[in-house]
Amino acid sequence: MAVANPGRSPGPLTRRLRRLTVTKAFGVPVIWLLVVFNVFTGVWLLLSSVKSADEIFSSPWQLPESLRWGNYTRAWSGALFEQAALNTVIAVGGTAVITVLLAAPAAYVLSRITTRFNGGFTLFFALGLGIPAQVVMLPLFVVMNQLMLVDSLFGLVIVYVATSLPFAVFFLTGFFATLPVELEEAAALDGASPLRTFWQVMLPLARGGLVTVLILNIIQHWGETVFALVFIQSTDHQTLSLALLGLLQQMQYNGADWGGLFAGVAVVVLPVLACYIWLGRRIIEGMTVGSVK
Repeated sequence: MAVANPGRSPGPLTRRLRRLTVTKAFGVPVIWLLVVFNVFTGVWLLLSSVKSADEIFSSPWQLPESLRWGNYTRAWSGALFEQAALNTVIAVGGTAVITVLLAAPAAYVLSRITTRFNGGFTLFFALGLGIPAQVVMLPLFVVMNQLMLVDSLFGLVIVYVATSLPFAVFFLTGFFATLPVELEEAAALDGASPLRTFWQVMLPLARGGLVTVLILNIIQHWGETVFALVFIQSTDHQTLSLALLGLLQQMQYNGADWGGLFAGVAVVVLPVLACYIWLGRRIIEGMTVGSVK
């Protein structure tokens, strides 16, 4: 009778089965199902955006007989998407840049200067992540109205920056903490001031985290609706999400143009989707590097 060799190392299949935990066995199929569902939803949205209203309801799962690019033309002109797209680029781009400019120095100081108040400041920013927008909506509107910043893109940018800073500071604090202190000491020995050390040494090293915060900020606010609906009251300052709501209101009075509606949704969704597909790997790398020390 053959006796198993106790010193023999397990084969690759055995090691793979040992690493296959219950979480992986059930989690991986669920993740793939979600991926398939999201991809299917995106493809169905794109196909519906170039169909007629009859085709959307009669053959929702089939390819269109002809591509109706006029849906995009009607959505773009009828809902004032051109002005709304420009307003969205200004608001979202300004918010992302200002958030990074304010969050980077604050996060660097919190990660380097050790005082008894340091932990309290970090906790203060972290608590901002758990405050629902509905709680601060009414008092924020009163304050913004007194400052005459309601129905203004500048006021909307201020609101977006205020709501984005807690996550940005919390994330970048952990990212700066992973950078070696020896580089700052070497820069100090060379006669560099703390400001110059931050600007010329530490900030370039934190480029991955800064780009991650920038991209996540753009994705977060591109289709934001709640704050825009409350603080923007005229069509001259409306964003893409409000233009899409306006398109829905037009359908109540002018008939159901479902092809134009799906085209409008595609106009709002596609830029964010393209941005994530293009820079998704950079986002994951930035979050992974900043999560460990």
